[in-house]
Amino acid sequence: MTTITGSEQHKASRIPVRNLWLLMLYASDLFRQLGRSHIAVEDNPAEIPDLVATILLHEIALRRRRNLSMGYQTRHAALNRVRGRIDVLYTASHQLLERGRVACHFQDMTLDNPRNRYVRCALERLTPIITKPSLAADCHVMAISLRREGINGGYPDNRELPSVRRFGRHDAADKPMVDAAQLAFELLMPTEDQGQHLLPAPSDNLYWMRRLFEKGIAGFYHVHLAKTTWRISAGKELKWALSDQSAGSAEIFPKMKSDIILEHKMAQQRIIIDTKFNAILTKGWHRDQSLRNSYIYQLYTYIRTQESKADPLSLNAAGLLLHPAVGYMLNEYVVTQGHKIHFATVDMAVDAKTIKRQLLELAHDCAGVAADGLPLHKAVAAI
Repeated sequence: MTTITGSEQHKASRIPVRNLWLLMLYASDLFRQLGRSHIAVEDNPAEIPDLVATILLHEIALRRRRNLSMGYQTRHAALNRVRGRIDVLYTASHQLLERGRVACHFQDMTLDNPRNRYVRCALERLTPIITKPSLAADCHVMAISLRREGINGGYPDNRELPSVRRFGRHDAADKPMVDAAQLAFELLMPTEDQGQHLLPAPSDNLYWMRRLFEKGIAGFYHVHLAKTTWRISAGKELKWALSDQSAGSAEIFPKMKSDIILEHKMAQQRIIIDTKFNAILTKGWHRDQSLRNSYIYQLYTYIRTQESKADPLSLNAAGLLLHPAVGYMLNEYVVTQGHKIHFATVDMAVDAKTIKRQLLELAHDCAGVAADGLPLHKAVAAI
């Protein structure tokens, strides 16, 4: 087994921003659709903000061709006719009736709604980190155009934000534009070390980092594994193999949900992947380094409870416990009761192409297939 020092394990909590951008991109539902067009972000990870800006500009342009969605805004004004509700106190105190006017509270249709303001703010905040001057200029011009159309308000407050991502049948076309804007805001992450492309330690927000890693890995496999030979699912609920239970147990018995499940159609191999966001090794009772036993028990439970003669893939399913790391690699396995369980890391400090190669090799290794998709025994025979 690879030896890992405590200082190296500490580095696992610090990942270069360019690779976090990569995870955010893969975690985005919008990019999973674009990934089918073979956009190779691994070639130029530093240009990810440029890619997001290009997507955002494209989506805004599409929406403007069919007019941006309008919304209601509450206004207060002195009018020469009644509209909405009369503000009696303001009307009387300012003697508006003597001048033939009345103060009213009313709803007005406007483009200056929280969703359009959210998109315009994304453009303005993304512009400073774009590397291409011409693209930055395009973002600046688009933001000015939106302001000229009346979208002048600030970033939506906490009361308005929920409505930004709530879509109905009449405004579903806004979703790609809002997804791109959200991705732009996620790229704008602060650092604690001036001049270093590092994020604060993930322990500051461990839940967010763990979810990002899980969704990013699932998105990566959705984009890069061929749908003709692989089936990919994320967040799938796993059923306990219960033969009986009491009446009240269903309310309190815990549910199981897998992070990622990969299935290779030709090799007839299922891989249950459980992602964690911490160091893969910890100090053991009688040794300096040990795998975390609770994680192994969890993955083992996922595998064994799914065994069924009616589901042939479940009888020899493999498991993969996947952790991020910085500066080291680990890839080991054990076989127990007919099931192969892998314990591996992906080095998040290397370049994007290497990360891609590591993750693809892990998937093929766990499935027992070569890079060309053939089962290993058939690939050897072909040689």
